[in-house]
Amino acid sequence: MPNKNVARGEATRAQLITVATRMFAAQGYEDTSIEAVLREAGVSRGSLYHHFASKEALFEAVLQGVEAKVGERALNATAGADGPVAALRAGCLEWIRVAGDPVVQRILLIDAPSVLGWERWRAMGERALGFIRAVLQAVADEGRLRPDLVEPLAHVVLAAIDELALVVAQSDDPGAAMRTGSDAMDELLGRLLG
Repeated sequence: MPNKNVARGEATRAQLITVATRMFAAQGYEDTSIEAVLREAGVSRGSLYHHFASKEALFEAVLQGVEAKVGERALNATAGADGPVAALRAGCLEWIRVAGDPVVQRILLIDAPSVLGWERWRAMGERALGFIRAVLQAVADEGRLRPDLVEPLAHVVLAAIDELALVVAQSDDPGAAMRTGSDAMDELLGRLLG
């Protein structure tokens, strides 16, 4: 019996996240009400609050799911890369491409900074920063970059890809913004790392 209750609870939680993801992406955080999520998901208010303490907590769960998918895509893009610099380039270019996805745009790039606050949103980029830092350290270990520049340049690269992703998200022509953003990032990394 407890296993059935756990499975039912996990299914309810997953249903709430699926519905909320669709609604937050289509309408935005502010214009999505808890009541609308409950109606669409077909669950009670008590079920929702059993899993999520607030609308913000539900949004955070949605955001974590979106971020995990983005991270997976960026990581997959690095598979088979010929060395750390090629992996960094592939991961950065994939992030800019992923920024063209309307779900990613709305949830991760537009609503997350205002819902979570800039500092918490920025902290989400720590994994990406660690990857960038590791690549730059490998380049420095090869003697192609001053070691004291690894940390500041890691922040510069992360800021550049995040800013380009925001440009794509807010563009009237995301396809064109993705193309020019990818070209700009490729040019930047080429000049920086050869």
